Amino acid sequence: MLRVGQEEIDAIARVIRKGGLFRYPDNGIGQCGLFEKRYAEYLQVKHVTMASSGTAALVAALAGLGVGPGDEVIVPCHTYMATVVAVLAVGAIPVIVDIDESITLCPEAFEQAIGPCTRAVIPVHMWGLPCNMDAIMSISEKHQLLVVEDACQAVGGAYNGRKLGSIGHAGAFSFNYFKNMTCGEGGAVATNDNRVAQKAGCSIDCCRFFWNPEDADLYSFSASGARASEIEGAMMNAQLDRLDPLIALLRRHKKRILTQTASIPGLQPNPLHSAADECGTHTHFLLPTPAAADEFATRAGGTVCGKTGRHTYTEWDYILNHRAGHHPAMNPFTWEANKPCRKNYSPDMCAKSLEILNRTVMIGNNVDRTDADVEAQIAAIRAAAPAVL
Repeated sequence: MLRVGQEEIDAIARVIRKGGLFRYPDNGIGQCGLFEKRYAEYLQVKHVTMASSGTAALVAALAGLGVGPGDEVIVPCHTYMATVVAVLAVGAIPVIVDIDESITLCPEAFEQAIGPCTRAVIPVHMWGLPCNMDAIMSISEKHQLLVVEDACQAVGGAYNGRKLGSIGHAGAFSFNYFKNMTCGEGGAVATNDNRVAQKAGCSIDCCRFFWNPEDADLYSFSASGARASEIEGAMMNAQLDRLDPLIALLRRHKKRILTQTASIPGLQPNPLHSAADECGTHTHFLLPTPAAADEFATRAGGTVCGKTGRHTYTEWDYILNHRAGHHPAMNPFTWEANKPCRKNYSPDMCAKSLEILNRTVMIGNNVDRTDADVEAQIAAIRAAAPAVL
């Protein structure tokens, strides 16, 4: 979470006093609708639809693109496990592949993993770090694959001037408490395709055509409810007003840290795609060994990427064990349509990625840091490096 303050409190209070918590007001556009319009303009896309979470947004994006049983979806081995859960939620099968030293999807591994059943790929802008979208889009176009950007951890970031989540066929965002914009929980789907937007919207709210007469021709289907409320919409409008200045501040902090530690012998930052556009929420360093990473993290005040729990595929136990769905008959791993899909997972299948993750230390950034705080962080890095390199 970057910051929540009086603006959010006032916005929520206005909604409560007005008595209109439902996202479809009797007259005019509500707070959710206003945010969707403003965020679409911010991303420079045609459509944005709010959802109850980033997970719901990922599911809606896949559903909107028509991904389902019989399809494989390629995902990186380092992402919050909701990315993989979303694939199973639409009845498809995840194919888990390596990352590279940027801590994002390795384009070469992605292309090598493409098979006869591959329908889509989900590049994840992990920890606010942009994927190599030029390479990923080129490979996807070559093989006629759909691209769903998981920008849940990268709200406000960009790649070569284009906002993350706006480059693929659809993008998904999270507004969870820990994200760059927040309403506690929440999410959104973005796309330029009218039909995808309609189907994604139905996945989020199967009765939206009832509340919006202009959607009367919508192809509707049974779906779980994942609708946002006006309280969330009000909070997100306040959050959007302050997003860019806060991201700019994080970038300045990170640039200062990297500049003032660049001369330390042997201290290697992880490579960045579109360095000027990434979120700046973390600074990553690639250490020579896992032992050195552990020691550096302890001394500098960081976290080893390979030790962040459910973000790494080895911790996705019910994925590795083919347990999906609340009922055995609802488990996509067992469906006839998915027989041709690849489902062979093992804890060592992405050993190269584990080696990278266990050597990478990330140090969190914070918009409330003072100049003195940033200097103290730089001093801690300078003191830690000689002891481990």
